[in-house]
Amino acid sequence: MKKIAVLGLGKVGTLAGELLSLSDFEVTGIDQVQREGLPFQSKALDVSDPDALKAELEGQDAVLSCLPYFLNTEVAKIAHALGLHYFDLTEDVPTTKAIIELAQTSKGLMAPQCGLAPGFVGIVGADLIHQLDDCRSCKMRVGALPQNPTGLMGYSFNWSPAGVVNEYLNDCEVLENGEIKWVSPMEWIEKIVIDGIELEAFTTSGGLGTMCETYHGKVPNMDYKTMRYPGHVELMNFFFHELLMRDRKDEAGEILVNAKPPVEDDIVYVHVAAEGKNEGKLQRKEFVKGYKPIEIAGKQRTAIAWTTASSVVAIIEMLRAGTLQQSGFLKQEDVPLDAFLATENGVRYAG
Repeated sequence: MKKIAVLGLGKVGTLAGELLSLSDFEVTGIDQVQREGLPFQSKALDVSDPDALKAELEGQDAVLSCLPYFLNTEVAKIAHALGLHYFDLTEDVPTTKAIIELAQTSKGLMAPQCGLAPGFVGIVGADLIHQLDDCRSCKMRVGALPQNPTGLMGYSFNWSPAGVVNEYLNDCEVLENGEIKWVSPMEWIEKIVIDGIELEAFTTSGGLGTMCETYHGKVPNMDYKTMRYPGHVELMNFFFHELLMRDRKDEAGEILVNAKPPVEDDIVYVHVAAEGKNEGKLQRKEFVKGYKPIEIAGKQRTAIAWTTASSVVAIIEMLRAGTLQQSGFLKQEDVPLDAFLATENGVRYAG
């Protein structure tokens, strides 16, 4: 695997292309508009045109989609038809289910959900579960936040507004008392403190990826929640439900980004905990980190950009090295954490 196309050259897509180039991949970046000054080849293309995209992807070995989630199913179909390896960052459950179907007959690896959550958080969760003889619960929490929040919402939209709105409104899959259930988003609110910073966590969709199915009958309780500063979820419930913005998703995203634009000084909190028994004794295993912006290739990168891009590029590195299966569907929980952290890009998570 040498040639890889990166679709969508926002902050994450551009950084992923740079990281792939630094890892000796031959990268072609594709976006709606021509991007200048990149350390890899880039082209302008209407990525929503399947015929044009298919023609452009012929001759590639793999494709990484950093596009909005609603474009990924068509990209995956094209990758499948061409026999390419496929990667994306989606948290959207219907998109992933469509890709699982494609993976049953794929020549290449179909690997959605390779970002932060789902993605890295599932790799960590699986590792903690496997450290226990009998795991009774696994709780995964992630929050991408401004370091210096302002206003009642205490937030800035450093991530895709469409993705945030999607995960705030779609039902959430959980394991509860051994049963797979679907629960409402922005519920099950709890308090978490990391390094003296108080946060609130609440249910959002898609963060578990395929883990409920994988651990059904093995781990009775499992859920994923997003972390925000206190008071955020109450305001979001008011915005989406009392003001009925849930029925106007595109407009909701525009309003929120206009009110809370991206910031450079962000932080990504990861809090994963598993409880269970080893040799009959109850234990709790934790992985808790706060990731801040770092410099990569001479430029300062936001925490959400480098954590997301590094995760998917580490997976691509592992595929090239033969550490992962070469075809079919990749579950993030099947990725060994030690091997992930040993890659050129995964090692950033160990700090």
